[in-house]
Amino acid sequence: MHFLLFYETASHYLTARVAHRAEHLKLAWEAHDRGELVLGGALAEPVDGTVFLFKGDSPAAAEAFAAADPYVRHGLVIAWRVRRWTTVIGADAASPLRPEG
Repeated sequence: MHFLLFYETASHYLTARVAHRAEHLKLAWEAHDRGELVLGGALAEPVDGTVFLFKGDSPAAAEAFAAADPYVRHGLVIAWRVRRWTTVIGADAASPLRPEG
């Protein structure tokens, strides 16, 4: 299964993240190395959020990531949520569906 973690960032996110970026990136790469985090990055133009793609049997890894993230802990993220994403197209789809015929 796939899960999307959405962050809504504070207005001061770009300037404030500098102090916490190394810890945030370390946490993210550790989740990636464990096979939990597939992709992640900030939304652009405007930079007002971030999206992470997690895979696993439950949303637990995404929720644990958010709880431990220094961006969340230090108020750079003003809201976050996890949504299950039913992926059906692509080599890494969790539930691939092809047209009949």
